[in-house]
Amino acid sequence: MQTQAQLEEENAELKKRVQELEALNKWYMEQLKLLRQKKFGASSEKSKRDDQEQLNLFNEAEAERQPIAVEPDVETISYQRKKGKRGENIKDLPVEVIEYTLPEGEQTCPACGEELHVMSKEVRKELTIVPAKVKVIEHVNYVYGCRNCEKNNIETPIITANAPKALLPKSMVSAELMAYIMSQKFVNAMPLYRQEQEFKRLGVTLSRQNLSNWVIKGVALLEPLLAALKKELLSRDLLHADETTLEVLCEPGRPAQTDSYMWLYRTSGDTDHPVVLYDYQEGRSGQFAKAYLAGFSGYLQTDGWHGYHKVEEAGVTLCGCWAHVRRKFNEALVGPAAKQPDSKEAIGLAYCNKLFDVEKKAEHMTPEERHKLRQKEAKPIIEEFYKWIEACWADTLPQSLLGKALTYAQNQKKYLTAYLADGRIEISNNRAERSIKPFVIGRKNWLFCNTPGGAKSSAAVYSIIQTAIENGLNPQAYLEYAFRQIQLQDTLCIEKLLPWAEEIPVSCKMPNKKA
Repeated sequence: MQTQAQLEEENAELKKRVQELEALNKWYMEQLKLLRQKKFGASSEKSKRDDQEQLNLFNEAEAERQPIAVEPDVETISYQRKKGKRGENIKDLPVEVIEYTLPEGEQTCPACGEELHVMSKEVRKELTIVPAKVKVIEHVNYVYGCRNCEKNNIETPIITANAPKALLPKSMVSAELMAYIMSQKFVNAMPLYRQEQEFKRLGVTLSRQNLSNWVIKGVALLEPLLAALKKELLSRDLLHADETTLEVLCEPGRPAQTDSYMWLYRTSGDTDHPVVLYDYQEGRSGQFAKAYLAGFSGYLQTDGWHGYHKVEEAGVTLCGCWAHVRRKFNEALVGPAAKQPDSKEAIGLAYCNKLFDVEKKAEHMTPEERHKLRQKEAKPIIEEFYKWIEACWADTLPQSLLGKALTYAQNQKKYLTAYLADGRIEISNNRAERSIKPFVIGRKNWLFCNTPGGAKSSAAVYSIIQTAIENGLNPQAYLEYAFRQIQLQDTLCIEKLLPWAEEIPVSCKMPNKKA
């Protein structure tokens, strides 16, 4: 028969086991709710106070609809014509004017027979679009000789008229077509097999293999421009970095399902000449970032991926991302208890929101003013936040969603507080995430790259296109201009091709963008 001491010990063990099972059940419920939230819930990380500014994609008509106003008892007539904004939206577009006048024989008054004069004009504007079409341009290059020399001299001078060289030797591709193909795939996310079908509908048969070869050879022509952009990137003091997976089917010695990575490096918001560059690599090792950023010294803003610590060995200062901290606390708000205003999850999220509120105040400040404001307002919030984290550990499971949020914030403290040192550093790495998004959207359409060469070409074209867009250029027009200059000039000045160069024509700039 068990003694009282044995029963008490057994009871304590059972209580402990019950607590462990309850904690494990809570963890599973959190994971289930988190997966449901990711699959069916809203993806925006903005807090509820920002929700009113967001439109529901599927209810846009209802969201934009204005409530029906109550009719006034007394009708008020106003003769003041309100100036609409429609004209502002189209003021930078090219205009074709079509005038409608009376024939000369009808420009007489039907009452008295005297000649009519123009008393006013009624102008109506409408938008039209010129669809894509394919045509052939024949470059006929005349060669001249001298009949007198042919008859009387031993040698006859041959003079050939000047003509632009082919963009690619023995190829029909033009600068316009090359820019169009690249823009369709890397801006509009249209895979080459869909472009093949589109060209067939336009009356020309161009295989996707042909299109792919053109893109790869076109990238080779852009290599000097890419090298100049990378040199400009590494000369800056502040950079952002991020990476995402990429499937490359025919990589030597690797299974087709093995993840490769597309790395992104870009300038921060402290420059008027942004640079966005992509780099394809077979893995996610920090050695790739260290090699790519060789020669860079300054601040590098990233997420919490430990691979970037390799860059620290080269003297680079890493900065963390508070948006990632906020995201983890937001993910922890999956249960009724967690959503209460006084829950630890809600409190942690509130601390993060306070820091972003400080950044909103400093949005239009100079770096010096922003630094002073952060020291005055953000630094005390961070110090209080980390004291609160220490007090939370007593009754928080490290494996829970809240525990993971606390652990991430604690482990990243050195990097999360680095932005307080310089007013130019941003509070988050959202700038890099926004820049990698076009690649992610494109990947959803074309799914994978066939070869490492294709992946490297994709990285190069994305670099040129996204840098052009960041500098207010129409990417297709800019690519066309660049290829045209490569065609026309034997010795090319790359500095004049940079997206912010004064030589870039106005036709390459996007409408409604300042020069």
